[in-house]
Amino acid sequence: MNTDHPSEIEEWLTGRVESWVETYKKAMLTPVLLRLVAIHQPLTIADLTRHLTSATGWQLTERGLYRSVKRLQDSGFITVEDVDAPRTGAKRKKLTLSDLGERFLHGIDANLIEPPRVQHAHNASQGAKDADTVADSSGHDSSSSTEAANCSR
Repeated sequence: MNTDHPSEIEEWLTGRVESWVETYKKAMLTPVLLRLVAIHQPLTIADLTRHLTSATGWQLTERGLYRSVKRLQDSGFITVEDVDAPRTGAKRKKLTLSDLGERFLHGIDANLIEPPRVQHAHNASQGAKDADTVADSSGHDSSSSTEAANCSR
């Protein structure tokens, strides 16, 4: 078997992961942008770009970011004010989170879940040993604590 080229299964899996990541990014872009505006407001679009890349590693085109900001503004989630830039007087957009945006973000936060973490075999057996140690030190029968640890997985 040639190990220089990925197998069909590896190529398929890579494609599925990449597809999921793109879907995830699209779904999470709005709450991430709103959260960054809430944390750093008031901020410019250039600041937002820098914070987005720093926080997520995502690269968004300038056009894509402007469209997203316009969509958030049209939805009433952020306010955009044109202000004069220092020294040049060029117009800059300052972004702030609106009350509606804050309420929207709160609604998202209330419904986010953290997916359960998968324990690998070594970690699972260590977890069972830790459960035995805790159970043994509390005076309970170690066989029942191991059984309880196995049931909780």
